[in-house]
Amino acid sequence: MLAPPPALAAPVIDTHCHVDMQERGRDGLEPKDPDELIALAASVGVTKLVQIGCDVASARWSVEMAQTRPDVIVGVALHPNEAPRLFESGGQPELDAAYRVIEELATDPVVRAVGETGLDYFRTEGALREVQQASFRWHIDLARTLDKTLVIHDRDAHDDVMGVLTDQGAPNTVVFHCFSGDAAMAQACAERGWYMSFAGVVTFKNNDALREALAIVPDNLVLVETDSPYLTPVPHRGKPNGSYLMPLTVRCIAEVRGMDEAAAATLLWDNAQRAFGEW
Repeated sequence: MLAPPPALAAPVIDTHCHVDMQERGRDGLEPKDPDELIALAASVGVTKLVQIGCDVASARWSVEMAQTRPDVIVGVALHPNEAPRLFESGGQPELDAAYRVIEELATDPVVRAVGETGLDYFRTEGALREVQQASFRWHIDLARTLDKTLVIHDRDAHDDVMGVLTDQGAPNTVVFHCFSGDAAMAQACAERGWYMSFAGVVTFKNNDALREALAIVPDNLVLVETDSPYLTPVPHRGKPNGSYLMPLTVRCIAEVRGMDEAAAATLLWDNAQRAFGEW
């Protein structure tokens, strides 16, 4: 575990994290107790979390974990790369069975979001992209039916993500998790009233285009997240991330937007409460 940064001047919400990946020791991580991770985050001012479960097992774990932890809410979905994997493994029947589980879990009161869903053309190619697009459409419809926030994963697929959302009909609330577009895309999202969430990537030295996008996002549509254990902010890039490191990203957001730290934290807190509902 890295040394925590100084505590924030006002509390914030991590709007996208994967505590389960750390709890299970996934991807070579040292296993960590969820309550230890939550307490460490709270000690630096990150007092609430949106836990994302992006396959059947993690979605179940996320719902059960949040049911006894009032500072945690949940998003559930099949990750854009999970749907093609299931389809390759067992065809449409296996994918449909997973959909049924996600649909049932999404009705739990701790679940405020459907996601992360969307498109990831970095890891999925060829005909499997059609499976991914169909999964995206299924999740959009579920979010609309349940009137829950839709959390978007968009990697190397900006135009198709925007196209599917427009064609299918976006739900009332849309969050672009780990926003990675340019200023033009930020403007297009803003025109549609879609939230844009910024992770540690915005602190990377070579990401001027992302900071330019951040600078033009309307005050009421900007969010912050960790996507932990991934996307660790500078100066710890490449090491395992945690919600306790999010103050580094918050301070970058404040600097880019010309705000003092307390004002930026309060803005981010209020936006998260609107995007996911108060808790």
